[in-house]
Amino acid sequence: MLGFAVQSYAGNPDRQGEAGASELLFNPWARSAGLHSLGTACVTGVDAMRLNIAGLGRINGTELVIANTRLYEGSTLKLNSLGFAQKMGDNGALGISLVAVDFGDIPITTVNQPEGTGGFYSPGFFHMGLGYSHTYDNKISVGILARGISEALPDVSAFGFALDAGVQYVSGDKDEFKLGITLKNIGSPMNFGGGEGLSFQGEKPEGEGTYQLTFNQRAEGFELPSVLNIGISYDFYLGETNYIRGVGNFTSNAFSRDQIGVGAEAMFFDKFALRAAYKLEVGNSTNEEAENVYSGLAFGASVDVPLRKAGSQRLGIDYAYRTTNPFRGTHNFAVRMSF
Repeated sequence: MLGFAVQSYAGNPDRQGEAGASELLFNPWARSAGLHSLGTACVTGVDAMRLNIAGLGRINGTELVIANTRLYEGSTLKLNSLGFAQKMGDNGALGISLVAVDFGDIPITTVNQPEGTGGFYSPGFFHMGLGYSHTYDNKISVGILARGISEALPDVSAFGFALDAGVQYVSGDKDEFKLGITLKNIGSPMNFGGGEGLSFQGEKPEGEGTYQLTFNQRAEGFELPSVLNIGISYDFYLGETNYIRGVGNFTSNAFSRDQIGVGAEAMFFDKFALRAAYKLEVGNSTNEEAENVYSGLAFGASVDVPLRKAGSQRLGIDYAYRTTNPFRGTHNFAVRMSF
């Protein structure tokens, strides 16, 4: 992991915006979004497939999550997500996640019809991840996740692969102290090709006669938005099922400014949770055009309802809100089943 990190973080903030596949940075899961994605050390279950795959194994059985995210309210962008995690034996867990970006219907325009042809199109951006996590003596968890990335328009497309790897360490009588490190979105460059989107008609450049030829352009490749996260958390217990968790996280972005953040999560009776967090960029300039769209504050809540008086079946509803500038914030909704 450290070897990959040296190669991935040779850049600087001047490269901000040069990476592609930025949908890999979106967090579709409401529980972890309520902490502004700062839970590198304490995330568990399906949410771990976005933040730190090592936390996938810290579930008791099976977890299924269906989520919808309204990105940058007012932009019409949405995320539709499905995640499934299954305990494998005493120490392992396997998970799969599907995330699709919904751009809505975009009018088709041409040079000759700039007001629109009357038709519409919608880009198809989605990625699928398959991950595995293993826990050693309930103290150290490690995990790895492979993700396929597809970006497609009606006449051009790109496909790539990325790897995530992570580790979590817990300590204390009640596992109250946690430390997490993860490296995400490590993969080969992607580039657009295929279809007719990069072709055009032109006249024959040389020789006798005049007629049209089809010319193909080559698109420049682009890197994936690699990220290194280091986080800690500590639980302050107020009873058997009540605690307040403090979290801190440092994010090193290969193609943008680094970020730091702190947050807190309060759990009551193992059924209700409240979350709040604040994240800011390190060395942010006074140029508003260079600032991150997220303006710092995030909060959320969860409700878990047992489906049976005796048993582990539970139904959870999660919500998160993150402030943005511009737009009117990002809303995360999720329905979670554990059994």
